[in-house]
This record gives sequence, structure tokens and C-alpha cells, in this order.
Amino acid sequence: MIVLPTALCFVQYSTRIPRKSISPLPMSTESRKSSGNRRRKKSLSDRTQQEAIALIQDVIQAAVDAGPRAGPVRTFQAYRAFSETFREFLPLPGREVPTFSPQKVLRTLFEKLGATYIKLGQFIASSPTLFPKEYVLEFQKCLDKTDPMEWSIIKGVIEKELGPISNSFEFVDATPIASASIAQVHAARLKNGDDVVIKVQKPGIDGSLKADLGFIYVTSRVLEFLQPDWERTSLSAIAGDIRSSMLEELDFEKEARNTEEFRRFLAENKLLNKATAPKVYRDFTTKKVFTMERLNGISLLDEETISKVISDPTIGQEAIANALNIWTESVMRMPWFHADVHAGNLLLLEDNRIGFIDFGIVGRVSDKTFQAVNELSTAFSLGDFKGMAEALCNMGAADENVDTDKFGRDIEMVLRRIATVQPDLTVAEMSNGSLVGAIDFDETEITNLLLELVDVTEDNGLKLPREFGLLVKQSLYFDRYLKILAPEMNVASDMRSKFWGIDDSKGEDVQPTNGSSGEEKEVIIDV
Repeated sequence: MIVLPTALCFVQYSTRIPRKSISPLPMSTESRKSSGNRRRKKSLSDRTQQEAIALIQDVIQAAVDAGPRAGPVRTFQAYRAFSETFREFLPLPGREVPTFSPQKVLRTLFEKLGATYIKLGQFIASSPTLFPKEYVLEFQKCLDKTDPMEWSIIKGVIEKELGPISNSFEFVDATPIASASIAQVHAARLKNGDDVVIKVQKPGIDGSLKADLGFIYVTSRVLEFLQPDWERTSLSAIAGDIRSSMLEELDFEKEARNTEEFRRFLAENKLLNKATAPKVYRDFTTKKVFTMERLNGISLLDEETISKVISDPTIGQEAIANALNIWTESVMRMPWFHADVHAGNLLLLEDNRIGFIDFGIVGRVSDKTFQAVNELSTAFSLGDFKGMAEALCNMGAADENVDTDKFGRDIEMVLRRIATVQPDLTVAEMSNGSLVGAIDFDETEITNLLLELVDVTEDNGLKLPREFGLLVKQSLYFDRYLKILAPEMNVASDMRSKFWGIDDSKGEDVQPTNGSSGEEKEVIIDV
């Protein structure tokens, strides 16, 4: 009997929603016949004066947004990045010939181009439904780690936004905890004694982002204008969405609101005894400075966490059950979901609660996808692979007659593969008799499993929306955590995997708030 993995573990809750009738999406005979009559491709001569004016307006607006200085500065920086990348891959006498591949060259160039392109690389890595497999895997290596700025510069940003540091803080550690492309984080203590962390936006980053994203958007618009038939790829629409969401990331008040909303969700559902998120200090938070509570905890897959679990397995079981249940319920009840639950963003706190951090990446699911996920959930819980295939057909864009029997068998094979993959756990006994553990956790494995599912759907004539890929990737994270922290736990039958705030005796249907209301809209991903 197949051991059902937890790759779609959020399904237990959603099976309480009445399942609507589902069916595959066969193409009618008339449609198949008409598909043979190719429509005439649009050409540049088909463009109207209004379309030309709209393009010119977009070009002018992008230039205005970037400002007079950002464009020339970024042009010089781009020239330097291209030159360094070229030299890095150029065979030279006495030097080993570097391994060459287009995706590796592009990833290296993106890292040298800085913040905007690092974020684009992360977008590619998290979008296996949009980009080729080899690029998704390569951009998993795209590191958002940069040398920290000098304390005097960061101090200047803090004081410009909040006033003199001595008025609000007892101290701010000049050495950052972390430094990324857009911001760096410093530990601090408020005058009232609260320990906090301060996320500070690096100066000048807004100008370079606007210049880069404006160039990318305008380029996509020009390409579509010159090649009108490319409009069906939604190239400029995707570029526009990425541009909007990345520029929103410059506003730290938005991430602060997400954090507060998640804390409110925990409080309203009486879950604060199980998990928490950092308290936001509004008086010390602006668009460029985000001050939040410092949670005392360690990563969910830290060696110290593994050692605790080995000594007392119930700690791991309680921790992963709480994290899984709470994330699942947030998917069902909140307007958005945390779309980056890798181990660094889930902390095991000193009181054994789970700490959710970093709400910069969230996803919203359209009604169509949300309903299909409910149907998929029901089929998954029943072990109905054909039903899962039908649900995916209802979710994705199918351009041919899908054989749901074959599709179902392919899905079963992928799920068997997911169920058999095991992490490498090393346990050692110390001289004092205590046990310590270490885990070999390869994030690329998560992406590979997701890519297998994407390959299966595309091989069967489907294209799935990006938000579904995000949902499944988070579920695959939890699948790994379960196998590491609670390998003996049966999610389907363990009472700890039930959800709080739901009265089974009343037989109430869950009314989800995720999914757009009213008119169908595309997913919004904040990256």
C-alpha cells in the first residue's frame, strides 16, 4: 500500500469544504478541427497609433521613476558586471577552464548586477511552472548575501528616519546580524529594555531598483510592440507584476503589516500558546526602518534542535505538528499565506513554541486555483489519483485532450518518489553520554521534487499557475521536517495534526478567506 506523503498535507483541513463536481477538460471535436486553422500572426503593421503612444508614455514614465542619476550609474555598473563575468568564464593560459553553461553564466551575471537581479534570480528559482528546469536549479544558488555597509552609513539612515539613536535605543549593535542586497539587520535594545532587531534599508537601493526594473519592463514592452504575437506569452504583464511587487518590498511598512496580521490571526484563533511572530514596534518603524521583537530561538533544523529531538522525540513531534497545523490553517483562513517557510524562517523558541519570521514573501491564491486545490485535497485524502489528475486539469491551462487515467498513474509515481526520499541524519554520543545530531538537508532536493511534479503536468499537456507551485513547495518543506523531526508520526491519524478552533461535532463547513472575492484575478506574489 502506498504511504501517502505530506506534500499536500494541508488537504486534511480543506476536505471539510463541500467538493464541487469536477471533470477533465476534454477538447471537443470541433475545437480540435478549428485548432488546425492557424490564426494569422499579428505584425508590427497591425499596431495602432494609440498603442505607440502608450509605449512612449511607458518609456518616459520609467525614465522619470529612475531619476536623472540612476540610469547612467546603473549603466556603468552593468558594464563592469558584464566585463567581470566575461573574464571569469574566459579560458586563460595556466588557469583551469571554467565549467560553462548559459544558466551558470546568467546566474553569475545576476549576482554581480546586484539587488534587482538577485531578486529576479530568486523569482526564477521559486517559479518552476514558468521557467526551464535547468535555470530553476541553477538559480537556487543565487545568494542574497552582500558585504555589510559601514555602521556610520546605516546609523545615518536610522537617525534620518527615527531621530537620534540615543533618544529611542539603549544601544544598537554596530555589527549586523545579517546583510542582504536590500537591507541589513542589527540587534538593539529599546529604552524600555525590550530586545529588538532593526531591519535597515541600504541607501540608494531604491534608485537602482527603479532604474533596473524600469529598463526590464520597457524592454519587454518594446519586444511585444515589435513582435505583437509575443503578447500571448504575457511577457510585459509578468515584468510589470514583478516590478510592482519588488518596488513594494522597498516599503518596510508593508512587511510590518503582514507580520501584524499574522500575529492577529494567531491571537484570534487562540494559537499564541503554540506559535508567535515578532511584535512590531510601530513608533520605530518607517518605510526604510523596521523594528521588531527579537525572538529567542534556533532554526527548525539547527543541530541544537536535532539534538533536542533525539533526546526527547515529543519535542520534535509537537513542534512540527504545531508549525504544520498553523501554516495550513493560515492558508485556509487568511487572505494570503507565508510563501517562504524554509527552516531559517521557522524557529524553535526557548519555550518550545514555533516562531514564524520574515513575511516579505507572501502569496495569494485566485478563486479558481483555490477551488481546484480543495478538489485535489479531497482526492489526495482518498488516494484517488485520477481525481487528483482531474483537479489539476481544472486548475491549469490545458491545450489538448488530457488522458486523466495516464495522468493519475504519473502522479502516483511522483508521490511514491516523494514518500521514499529520506534525509541523512547523523547521531553521535558525546563523552558525557549525551546524544547530538546533525542533518544533511539539501534545499535543491525540494526543488527537484517540485520539478518532477511540474514535468508530469506539462508532459500531460497542462500548465499550472505559479501560486500552486508555491503552495506545493511549502508543503514539501513540511514533508522534509516531518521526516526529520517526527519520522514515526502519522499525520493522517495523529490527534496533534487536528486543527484548533473547529468544532467537529457541529459538522461546520470551513469558509476560507484565501482566494480572491468576486471577479477572478491573477495571483499576486510579493517577492
